[in-house]
Amino acid sequence: MTGSEASPTASPTASPSFRLAYVPGVTPGKWVRIWNERLPDVPLTLLQVSAAETPDVLRGGGADAAFVRLPIDRTGGLAAIPLYTENTVVVVPKDHLVAAVEEVSTEDLADEIVLHPLDDTLDWEGLPGRPALERPATTADAIELVAAGIGVLVVPQSLARLHHRKDLTYRTVTDAPQSRVALSFLELDGEPTDLVEEFIGIVRGRTVNSTRGRGAPTPPQPKQRKRPDAAGAGRGTAAGKSGGKNPRGGSGGAKSGAKSSKGAKGGKSGKPRRRP
Repeated sequence: MTGSEASPTASPTASPSFRLAYVPGVTPGKWVRIWNERLPDVPLTLLQVSAAETPDVLRGGGADAAFVRLPIDRTGGLAAIPLYTENTVVVVPKDHLVAAVEEVSTEDLADEIVLHPLDDTLDWEGLPGRPALERPATTADAIELVAAGIGVLVVPQSLARLHHRKDLTYRTVTDAPQSRVALSFLELDGEPTDLVEEFIGIVRGRTVNSTRGRGAPTPPQPKQRKRPDAAGAGRGTAAGKSGGKNPRGGSGGAKSGAKSSKGAKGGKSGKPRRRP
């Protein structure tokens, strides 16, 4: 078959690209910057998705990887690598009593109406405080209710920062469940794709050489010069000492010189010559 006959049926090879999803509160900017520096020929597209829809986005091929909050449903071949754990805080109006302290416990919130939005990602065994009449649909809606003085909201610290308002503040809750952020991806035949492996390396802080792919050869190490062994060094020292000895068995040159110097001094200290 000639090249002209094959060209009409051949499908062009698509350029590689990488789609990264992330849940609200996660800031992937530093990892995206490193990706662009190391793989400038592979464009990275960011997709912000809700925590609830992230697993379906990965399973459906809408993203190659995603920053998620644990726990997630791992059925269908999803894997997750935990990255870090966030502090949990309570969001309150600036004139609230809680704002007067640095941290509180869940018991300190027993008399408060604690809002519990439908998109809450904290894994509660028992909700603190008193429940509201209705659950807000989103964290953003709950923030608005806190600003209206209807209740308080317990969230991961990154979400408190994301929804920052001048009339609100937040304080650490010492005994509340914490949010764990992970990198999730779909494994094919039990292994991540090469591009996902590259991104895993970036997130884990691997160097440039170690993120060239799983099959990248190890760069050759420079050879080190051999140092002379102790025996050789000793022989050289001994030779130096033997070379300094008088061949007639006398002292070394330095010592002979010293004696000559003494002899010269001795001549000066002898009897004075008679004057003519």
